[in-house]
Amino acid sequence: MNGWIQLGIMVVTYILSIAMRPKPSSPPAATLQDVSVPTVDQGTPVPVVFGDVWIENWMVLWYGDLRVAPIKSGGKK
Repeated sequence: MNGWIQLGIMVVTYILSIAMRPKPSSPPAATLQDVSVPTVDQGTPVPVVFGDVWIENWMVLWYGDLRVAPIKSGGKK
């Protein structure tokens, strides 16, 4: 009988812990100002390397498509 009481208390406290936990807030969407990428200035020489090497003054010439598109729910049915 004592085991059933302990089991019931465990179940109740588990359910209360799930119900009382704080709800996480969703992070804000990233903007172009949040992206920090080293860029090329006009007149800066661009090194040409062959193979795997470490370059001290690396720079990014192109960095993907930064447009934002909303996610549409649904899909193929």
